[in-house]
Amino acid sequence: MTLLEAKTTQRAAGATGLLRVATAGSVDDGKSTLVGRLLYDGKAVLADTLQAVSSASRARGAELDLSLLVDGLRGEREQGITIDVAHRYLSTASRDVVLVDCPGHVEYTRNTVTGMSSADVALLLVDVRNGLVEQTRRHAAVAALLRVPHLILAVNKIDLVDYDEEAFARVVTDAEAYAKEVGIAQVTAVPVSAKSGDNVTTKSDRTPWYEGPTLLDLLASVEVPVRANAPLRLPVQWVARGGDTRRYTGTIASGIARPGDEVLVQPSGRRTRIVSVEDADGPLDAAGEGAAVAVTLTDELHVGRGELIVAADEPAEVVREFVADLAVVGDRPVVAGDRVLVRHTGKLVRGLVREVTDTVDIDTGRRRPADRLQTNDIGRATIAVAEPLAVDPYGVDRTTGAALLLTERTGDTIAAALVRRLTTENQGARS
Repeated sequence: MTLLEAKTTQRAAGATGLLRVATAGSVDDGKSTLVGRLLYDGKAVLADTLQAVSSASRARGAELDLSLLVDGLRGEREQGITIDVAHRYLSTASRDVVLVDCPGHVEYTRNTVTGMSSADVALLLVDVRNGLVEQTRRHAAVAALLRVPHLILAVNKIDLVDYDEEAFARVVTDAEAYAKEVGIAQVTAVPVSAKSGDNVTTKSDRTPWYEGPTLLDLLASVEVPVRANAPLRLPVQWVARGGDTRRYTGTIASGIARPGDEVLVQPSGRRTRIVSVEDADGPLDAAGEGAAVAVTLTDELHVGRGELIVAADEPAEVVREFVADLAVVGDRPVVAGDRVLVRHTGKLVRGLVREVTDTVDIDTGRRRPADRLQTNDIGRATIAVAEPLAVDPYGVDRTTGAALLLTERTGDTIAAALVRRLTTENQGARS
């Protein structure tokens, strides 16, 4: 076992390494205050920032307003809302945590899709008095669509219902039922008061009926699944030429690249071997998922941006048509017959929406037949492409299984597309 493989196994076995947490919640449920509490109690706030927030809080005639630690844009502070996707950093005893703060308003669902697309954990905030409102359900549906491995439900403002266990239980029951409908296997719920700090970073004696960990302890201990023995997927982002040598650069989406490994270049299917792997510091014996590398190959091949270097014995599927779940983020509806551009890793090809079949009912989490998808809808469609693409199902690889649909004329984003399956005519079409 190489050192790289040992580290991968170690990460799979316990809570180590970097954890990406996408935080989301409906407007006024207290998400910014909760994130601010995590940062404040976790001592992740600089002194000058805390002083500025204290001054702003006093100007409002309020106590320390922890939401101002998160709502950094001037417009957000004036309106008391979160509209951007911001990254906050927190350290625990066992790992570093990146809090990807997503907006709550429905018109910023596209930002939520962006924020959750690379998350290990979705942290959804719910006001215990209101339960699961429409936008909470939408965020849960997005988390399910994007296959976020863990869903944590922070049931906030528990102090405003006198720490009532039954009120907490009702929200959890509804959340678990909805999660089942949208395909989330497990929900971990914590009763919290972001304002007073109950069960955020310290255990509260006002909820003796809750025996689970604090929210911070949960983030510190949650295990991030690692795909053991995942096949190599290296999307080529750039080709660097130096003399007679071509170096193919990109970030490894999955698997391990080693000198001597036999690989395919897809979608062409050309077979070759890796001669060398290097990063900014020099040559490597091996490089794994997330590493930005440059590789050289045995043969002088014409490999362009957007092609994949993959494990020869486990290639991706080469397709001209696929079925995908779409999260519509553009202003125009998606209907059969729409001509689009499809951006897959670094490759851009012409495409056609061949069919729209269903949409997710946000109220129930169930799918219902539909022939069009409106802005903020989540639904399923069949996409045809003018040139072959090498793809994996999204559940197998979140990089090679994802694409963007763009308008032909302006290149504006229409929808995020997540490959669910190949159409019948594509089955077995590997090169």
